[in-house]
Amino acid sequence: MIEKNFDISFIADLALREKQIQQNYRPIIAVHKWFARRPGTLFRGLLLAEFSERPMREAFYDANEFAGRRIADPFMGGGTPLLEANRLGCDVVGFDINPMSYWIVKQEIEHLSLAAYDEAADSLRAELEKEIGHLYRTKCCLCGSEDAHVKYFLWVKKIVCQGCRKTVDLFPGYLLSSDARHPKNVFVCPSCGQLSETADRKNPGRCGYCGDSLVVDGPAARNRCRCPHCGAENRFPNPSLGPPTHRLFAIEYHCPTCKSRHDGRFFKAPDDQDIARVTESEKRWSTTRPRFVPDDEIPSGDETNRLHRWGYRRYREMFNARQLLGLELSARIISKITDERVRNALATNFSDLLRYQNMLCRYDTMALKSLDIFSVHGFPVGLIQCESNFLGIVEKGKNICVGSGGWKNITEKYRKAKAYCDDPFEVRHKGRNKEIIPIRGEWIGDRLNGGQVGRHRIVEIHCENSASVDLPESSLDAVLTDPPYFGNVQYAELMDFCYVWLRKLSGEKEKPFQHPSTRSKHELTGNVDMGRDLEHFTEGISSVFQRMAKALKPKAPLAFTYHHNTIEAYFPIAVAILDAGLVCSASLPCPAEMGASIHINGTGSSIIDTVFVCRRTGFVSRKSLPSSAAGVAGLVCQDLAELRKGNVKPSIGDTRCIAYGHLIRLAIWNLRSTWDNSTNTSKKLSAVADWLRAFGGWPKVERHLNELNGTCSQEPLLTVRENSMDYGVEYAHVSF
Repeated sequence: MIEKNFDISFIADLALREKQIQQNYRPIIAVHKWFARRPGTLFRGLLLAEFSERPMREAFYDANEFAGRRIADPFMGGGTPLLEANRLGCDVVGFDINPMSYWIVKQEIEHLSLAAYDEAADSLRAELEKEIGHLYRTKCCLCGSEDAHVKYFLWVKKIVCQGCRKTVDLFPGYLLSSDARHPKNVFVCPSCGQLSETADRKNPGRCGYCGDSLVVDGPAARNRCRCPHCGAENRFPNPSLGPPTHRLFAIEYHCPTCKSRHDGRFFKAPDDQDIARVTESEKRWSTTRPRFVPDDEIPSGDETNRLHRWGYRRYREMFNARQLLGLELSARIISKITDERVRNALATNFSDLLRYQNMLCRYDTMALKSLDIFSVHGFPVGLIQCESNFLGIVEKGKNICVGSGGWKNITEKYRKAKAYCDDPFEVRHKGRNKEIIPIRGEWIGDRLNGGQVGRHRIVEIHCENSASVDLPESSLDAVLTDPPYFGNVQYAELMDFCYVWLRKLSGEKEKPFQHPSTRSKHELTGNVDMGRDLEHFTEGISSVFQRMAKALKPKAPLAFTYHHNTIEAYFPIAVAILDAGLVCSASLPCPAEMGASIHINGTGSSIIDTVFVCRRTGFVSRKSLPSSAAGVAGLVCQDLAELRKGNVKPSIGDTRCIAYGHLIRLAIWNLRSTWDNSTNTSKKLSAVADWLRAFGGWPKVERHLNELNGTCSQEPLLTVRENSMDYGVEYAHVSF
């Protein structure tokens, strides 16, 4: 059972490493972007803890087979629990209200002939090269070669001055590249527009072309820009003027001829030929009658209203002419492929490519690469945008991609993802060395190698609201999931960006794609625009948990991950578990996020999830049921010690979330005997809040943790907890 067999420190170490470079541990996630994927190692660990009779550290690196077990995920999202269960031989059933989730998990788990896929992907790229390859070439400044490949086109937003009516570039700063990955700092000259390199970033000196002073700060800041021509102050954005316009001001390119004798990257200001190719793209697009470029309007939303403030009204306005031309041509080629699974695979690639091929991508001046539109979970509109090479650049003789964001980058990642399905592996660390361990005998898919080897597995993927599905009673051996948390991350609003394109290309035959948007009134996130509050979230989670609990076998677990910065966001979880007639038998900590992620770094947010393990019947350790905040502090200390053994360095935010998990677990335990699930939602939430308030909640736990200070990681754990003698041997476990 999970409560007894789950190895916190072992899984914490693996999960923390996985989240740093997740594609190296679970290549399957490269099928398509999804948000906040939990580590596959965590769910593998939970499944092994529940169903394997061997110690986890032994079983983890061996092949396991749990045929005949049926696992469900009511909030499948990117599909991690289902993929891990399927890999272990389980039959799986998954639900998600978002059609993009349905599509992505379906593509992840369906078997694909890699030979047929490779042939089609190569053919697609070859055809695009003939049609538009020259639009991504430039002249090398060093050797004069006309066949240098553009890695990134860099564009600056521009406005018309309200004073003198001249065009003004909205440069927030003139540093193009820092000296972190290039020998010197590269600056754009505000006078002539040429690029100059300098060793001093703070005092860059003078332009090597016109002799004028180079400066660090640009004229655009805090939605204001002073005109360099007349001095008038202009405000931006102005949505009444329509979507923003841009000017190409710099190029990073790759010259195979010069690379071996050149130190650093290749940068240039665009020449007449580069501008001519922009003009050619615009002319070609103006005469193209698109069949696959969507004309959908961007609906109002918590995130999409940002786009409206910049004048964007339709999704296609977020792309330039060259990108639209390439996307239309790609869709036409893909639509003609007769092999359904190969066509769907390339359509999935097409959808994933969109996040790099748009005019909201930014250029990282430190890492010198494109940041895709979803590098943060929103639609931030920058002033400098990065257009990646559409086809992708391959280094000759090495089959290695140069730069990011092109077709070749996407198909290479996808190929590795699907190859992993037939030959999964784990990564074992020994000191600073790591070893790839093939797990022969395990595989991911509905069938293996075209069905020639092994049995077909039952895979049921549904685009449905799991709160309204009917599963047979006692039909599930476990429910494993990563439910939505009550927050303002609007995944549906973000995924519409891809959905409106994929729907045009592949949606006509897919029932879940009949709706114009992935948004639903049943979606369980806080959303001011749609009027979704904490009670809506509570009722939705409760309905799902009740359905799943009825379908579970009597002693089977419902285990899920959760974390939030505020204790109030945990109240719905307690209500849902109690409404479902379940008891929380354990709350286990595990790393779930990457601390360096753009949307987490420096925010004080936790990277630690609590895994809530719930059952209808079972037992709990008496020592896990303290009657005071001091006892909870002891449990938190124990968890922190286990995490540290797994090389995790918990922050105060992590500590707080671990404590929240224990407090909610105890609230459920103490409220279960008098719980009335027919009471209205507001009263249920109040009941949880009242119990926590009476118990002391986080403030009292924090006070005891501060008193213990360093004791948590240095003293034997029992010395910082309630006296074990109080419990007596006969009370080692408490049944429920």
